[in-house]
Amino acid sequence: MKDIKNTLKLLRIPFSLFLMPLFLLALSQAYTVNWQSAVISFLIIHLLVYPASNGYNSYIDKDTESIGGLEHPPQPTKTLFYLTVVMDLFAVALSALLIAPVFSLCILIYILASKAYSSNLIRLKKYPVSGFLTVVIFQGAFTYYMSIAGITGHTLILNQKALFILLACSFQIAGAYPLTQIYQHRQDLKENVRTLSYTLGYRGTFLFTMNMFILCNVFYFLYFDNINKATHFYVIQLFFIPIVGYFGYWFYLVLKNRANADFKHTMAMNLIASICMNSCFIVLFIINRCS
Repeated sequence: MKDIKNTLKLLRIPFSLFLMPLFLLALSQAYTVNWQSAVISFLIIHLLVYPASNGYNSYIDKDTESIGGLEHPPQPTKTLFYLTVVMDLFAVALSALLIAPVFSLCILIYILASKAYSSNLIRLKKYPVSGFLTVVIFQGAFTYYMSIAGITGHTLILNQKALFILLACSFQIAGAYPLTQIYQHRQDLKENVRTLSYTLGYRGTFLFTMNMFILCNVFYFLYFDNINKATHFYVIQLFFIPIVGYFGYWFYLVLKNRANADFKHTMAMNLIASICMNSCFIVLFIINRCS
């Protein structure tokens, strides 16, 4: 029983809250919504794909210190590995059967990228640039593309406005990702993982994040201006205010004492950002459906 409980804990299903914003953004921007496909694709991504990725990463890393969503992670067993394999297979099969082949293909590509990031055979995460780019591309632009495929059953048309929103998504993740690594420098080095956050240092990580979010905002503006909905860009800015406020406060604390670059502040930053962005894109969805 304890083994099962610990296995489920390492899937970190609540952590999917932090990865939800781009799906909601895609939902808010989709011209047509197939509600059955949208609900099923949401469940596949957030209850199968993301938790399986979390579990596989935990199985490979066997973390002894805090990880995203768990301050004191238990040690994984073979049960966790087999469960992640079953979840991945179900995700691909259900995507093909219930939604569309293109969505199933996207799910498969995402799973393979996640495995390449964590697996000891490839282990992209141990390299600061390749690990960063893998996360930025696949949790950013590719997740938006995949979500559109799940919500509509069709691929995203890759034109100028699509390029703007895809870049905005990737730069949003590019800003968030190094901050999630900032409290793990010591543990990562034990595992021979040199993250971008470690390479940049504490001050450098915050400055890098700041620049990535500026670029994210630039592409959000270009996208919404391109579709003649510039006012929606300013709606996003309202929801960014609490995020920027806590970010500035946390940066100040870290400059005073690097010990403040810890698990507690990182999770608080993640929670504030996810609540604000999830709420923001739900509001954009309502505005678009009511207009």
